This record gives sequence, structure tokens and C-alpha cells, in this order.
Amino acid sequence: MKYVRYRASGSSAPVYGILDGDSVRELRGDLFSHTETGVTRKLSEVTLLRPIEPGKILCVGRNYRSHRPGQADPKRPEIFLKSISSLQDPEEPIIIPAEATNVHYEGELVLVMGKRLRKASKEEARAAVWGVTIGNDLSERDWQNGPDKDMQWWRAKSSDTFCPLGPWIVTGLDYSALNLETRVNGKPVQQDNTANLIFDCATILSFTSQYMTIERGDLIFTGTPNITNKLNPGDTCEVEIEGIGVLRNPVIKEA
Repeated sequence: MKYVRYRASGSSAPVYGILDGDSVRELRGDLFSHTETGVTRKLSEVTLLRPIEPGKILCVGRNYRSHRPGQADPKRPEIFLKSISSLQDPEEPIIIPAEATNVHYEGELVLVMGKRLRKASKEEARAAVWGVTIGNDLSERDWQNGPDKDMQWWRAKSSDTFCPLGPWIVTGLDYSALNLETRVNGKPVQQDNTANLIFDCATILSFTSQYMTIERGDLIFTGTPNITNKLNPGDTCEVEIEGIGVLRNPVIKEA
């Protein structure tokens, strides 16, 4: 099942729906508790929004060997937070801040949580995943790691629009071995498979829940592969994950 969040033409209120081919079936309620209204619209007639408004966004760093070739594996999932104010909708622009010079793409599989987790086992963690979507964990590398780097990654990871998400959430999908590809202007720049995660999804969730409660609706970015590179104004960045779809965003520079 593919769930979307969208705005219909002439309406300002976002609603949820089920994607059914080229149509969207409107829902009353939210992702986790809803009924169908009987209203159906063409996909081409609605504006897709980020498919969920999460309570928090957790991210895993250094979780593909292809992202850190020749380096030792981390001993545990390396977790950091990304602000919900950094979220951006599908097809809407990634806005490079005026002072930023080295913003990189990071295509990732994203878990959408359906249950609360606190000190969970791996089995409990695995059962708590409601669905999956696609994310782009934009990162300003100089602010993150440069000679004049910030003490924390607050703006390197959480500047406005640095977290595109979507275009929809897929439930019932085996996400353990999905091909992931990021493209810039149609050229592949990242390619890997979720089977190559150093820490699998259940391990990430179980470990994190020992210290921080994970709530229903929270998002977990599972890591990005390969060596990343900078985006430039005028680029279009696409992240495609097998069985989910394509998250596409143009890139512009802040005036």
C-alpha cells in the first residue's frame, strides 16, 4: 500500500490518501487511524507533500562500508538528530543557504514508525516499523567537518529544506534488500543495496530505544552509501529506491 499526503486544487488543508495507480483515494483521519471518504482524484491534479509530519527525525551515520572505504566499521549505530523544520516536500527546491559552499546529497531509506519503542528487543523493533519512504539527508560538509566547523551539526544537517522526504510511504514491503540510486541531473552518483547496511534496521531501532523513546510517526534515516559530492544551483537531485519510487528536488541558491 502506498500512502500519500497531499493538497487538492483549491484547498489549503493537507489530507492523506492511498495511491491507486494514477489516482488518489482520499482518507479521513491520519496514517494510522482512518477511513476512506469515497472521494477519488487524479494524481496529476494534486500536489504531493511530505508524506508525514513526524515528531522527530533520527539519522544513522557511517552505516554503509561504501561510504567509508578502507575504514573500520563503527562499534555501534552512530545516531544524530535532524530538525523537523528541515523537512521539504517532493518536487520542491533544496535551498542552499547564502553562506553555504559545500552542500552534499545523501540518499537514504527511511523507516516510518508505527509503534512506541522503549528498551525494545530486535524482534519488537522490527514489528514496530509501519512503512518505509525515501529521504535526502542534505549536509553542509564544511559546517560539519571543515576547519571552522560548528560545535554541533545543527545547521550542517538541519538548515531549512535540508530534509526532502517522500513521495509516499509504502507498507508491506520487504526493505531488507532494495537497490538505492541517487542521481544528479540524470547521472547516477550513489548506488548500493539496503542489504549492505552495517547495522540492519532492527539493530538500529533496538539500540536507539535503549536510550531514547521512539514514538509512533517518528522517522529513522538509515544511512547513505558511497562518497557524496556537492550540489550546485540549477541541479536536480533524484533518489530512487526499488519498490518505493523517486524523490525529486531541484536545487537553488538563497538570494
